[in-house]
Amino acid sequence: MPLNGSSFVKSGLALGLVGLLSAPAATQQQQQVLPPIARYTIDAGTLSGMGAMASGGGMGAAMAMMRGGPPSAMHEMVLRIGSTRPSTGAATAEHFMPPVAKLGKSVILTPPGKGTSEDGPEGQIPKGRLLIYWGCGATAPKGQPIVIDFSKIAKGQIPPGLYAGPVNIPGDWSITPSNSTSYADWPNTKDRKMVSSESSLLGPHKINAAFSPEISFTLANDFMPALAGRSTEQADGSIMLNWNALPTATGYYAWAFSAKGDGRGQPTDMVWWASSSTQQFGGPLWQWLSPAAVQKLIAAKTVMPPTQTSCQVPAEVKKSGGEMTMGSLYAYGPEAHFAYPPRPNDPKIAWKPDWTTRVRFRSSTMWMLNGPDMGAMMRGEESENQGQGQGGQQQGSKPKCKGLGGMVMRAKGLCV
Repeated sequence: MPLNGSSFVKSGLALGLVGLLSAPAATQQQQQVLPPIARYTIDAGTLSGMGAMASGGGMGAAMAMMRGGPPSAMHEMVLRIGSTRPSTGAATAEHFMPPVAKLGKSVILTPPGKGTSEDGPEGQIPKGRLLIYWGCGATAPKGQPIVIDFSKIAKGQIPPGLYAGPVNIPGDWSITPSNSTSYADWPNTKDRKMVSSESSLLGPHKINAAFSPEISFTLANDFMPALAGRSTEQADGSIMLNWNALPTATGYYAWAFSAKGDGRGQPTDMVWWASSSTQQFGGPLWQWLSPAAVQKLIAAKTVMPPTQTSCQVPAEVKKSGGEMTMGSLYAYGPEAHFAYPPRPNDPKIAWKPDWTTRVRFRSSTMWMLNGPDMGAMMRGEESENQGQGQGGQQQGSKPKCKGLGGMVMRAKGLCV
């Protein structure tokens, strides 16, 4: 069954079509815009630092980062299709890529497997406290941190105003199984291809599915360059973050996390900091954002402008946290929209596109803001490996994981 008007608004599809309209606001309000049969989205990202290691760059990416050289970048891509038509055959879609994508002739989108949740698995509520800081500066402003006792959250006692700030983000909509009659995505367990660091999206794209009209467009935007994040501990205990400016970045957002343990591997205090000048954390800020959304968030001082390439983490963040602080930085990028048939120039003629497509870009990096000299550790490991000969890597070639920080390093394969 096609989506009716109320479900169209509820699912946020109207917001997605706003980005396709180029006429003045008065004309947009007068013209009737009907939901498309099919919607398609591409979220394309560039990962560097520890983010590249986690996505498949492995020790090669780690070595490049620890030696202080240019970041070893990896690419990520998420494809989603949703349609108002039921599937008459296999509920799959095939995306034919340009040869520069290095993904073969095509990739296959499939429906999610049984038991898959759109919100992800529910985790166990941790013990201890969460201390929340925000804002760039040598010291934290008065009133910080907000302290959250996890035992109280388990009882439903959420601190008021925890996520204060703008929540109405332009273009913030997504394709999900719940707002689509037919749905498929990639990557998935049936098509295990991976986007390579040399992949490009430039050129013609075509998507075929039994439950959708044929979708075709040509991309002139490509994966963003890699971010290179640097951190310098200051004499006052704060940490200065610096990064390279990306030509296509529309804004930046940074956050950091650390944990203090009880000596037995169990966290007691976890510290979360964000670069936002407002109490705005996570959620859409960890996703791909449209230029219109970023502009609104810059005006609200939630996102840093594209001209800013530094931010100081307050001294209290390091003092309250553990021995290691993990930092992340996002650079939001351009967005492209396509639709067929084109929107009529006459506002009196209703527009009902067969399909719409949105392509979003982002670059992100992750690195240790403070902690052990991981570069020295990596260089020591390399020397020991060389001494073992061509094929002999022993368990002793990696340092031992110690303390709570070692949990992070073990997950990244940097210690044993």
